[in-house]
Amino acid sequence: MLYILAEALGFPGLLNLIRYISFRAGAATATALAIGLFLGPWFINYLRVRQGKGQPIRADGPQTHLAKRGTPTMGGLLILVSVTISVLLWMDLTNPYVWACLAVTLGFGAIGFLDDYDKVKKAHHAGIPGKVRLALEFLIAGFATWLMVRYSGTNLYLPFVQGSVGDISWLYVIFGAFVIVAFGNAVNLTDGLDGLATMPVVIASLAFVLIAYLVGNARYATYLGIPHVLGTGDLTVLLLAIVGACLAFLWFNAPPAAVFMGDTGSLALGGGLGAVAVATHHEFVLAVIGGLFVVEALSVIIQVFVYKRTGKRVFLMAPIHHHFEHKGWSEPTVVIRFWIIAFVLALAGLSTLKLR
Repeated sequence: MLYILAEALGFPGLLNLIRYISFRAGAATATALAIGLFLGPWFINYLRVRQGKGQPIRADGPQTHLAKRGTPTMGGLLILVSVTISVLLWMDLTNPYVWACLAVTLGFGAIGFLDDYDKVKKAHHAGIPGKVRLALEFLIAGFATWLMVRYSGTNLYLPFVQGSVGDISWLYVIFGAFVIVAFGNAVNLTDGLDGLATMPVVIASLAFVLIAYLVGNARYATYLGIPHVLGTGDLTVLLLAIVGACLAFLWFNAPPAAVFMGDTGSLALGGGLGAVAVATHHEFVLAVIGGLFVVEALSVIIQVFVYKRTGKRVFLMAPIHHHFEHKGWSEPTVVIRFWIIAFVLALAGLSTLKLR
């Protein structure tokens, strides 16, 4: 948008600067960070007044969480506002990948908002029916995947394998939608402690900044043996806007949290990252870089599967971060150790770029 404005006003110096992706991506980070920090205090106070009792706290969870009663939720709206304004200012308005990924981010955020609103209104942690929620998520994710593969193709790529392993045609839409929905819900399940989901999202986003840039550059993509998708370099603007918005949110979400992001934020961020992975054809690398989220989701699946068949629990409580709380780890200990794991997994995922 600023590119169009600079061209209309006749500022050749600014126009030339905006052409560089690196400049626009860095500016997107600063813009999202500034918006989040500026609006944060007013926005949190607004949520506190409107919500009253805040997010419902499960009585069967760790007892230390009961002290969090009254903390407002839906803080993800602050992230979404910061990201949206920043991206629209600095993106290339003709880029279909940015539009598709932004649509997923906002669409999943809207679903999360409805879920959070239902929880706050009814003072219950159930939210909207799971089948309805999943149907809406697959609808949004499927449309976004279809939009992206029209330009990027339907070839499937695997880590450690140079070149495509095959063209899966229309099945790619189903596959891409599954990746987006699965990762959105994985991040959602991880968001159970102050700052636990936010920093791993930042780490994963930074890893995909590099991937998106390399995939969008023909020379680097050819050298590394990774798919080349023209135009994905502009996804760095979206990813670094997410980084800036998340850092601003973390300022207020640091223990003790003044606000929770809720499903509004966690679903949106997870869905957005999943969409970027589909756009860059690095879905399986996302499972490594975002391995922390994958483990959190698997812990819930395993717990439910085993309990329904045997009546026994594999973990003291799922998702797995609650298991470690029940084992005596303090909340800051769990959060920081999980951050370290997220960082190591991001490095492991990036290492697959050269091992092909």
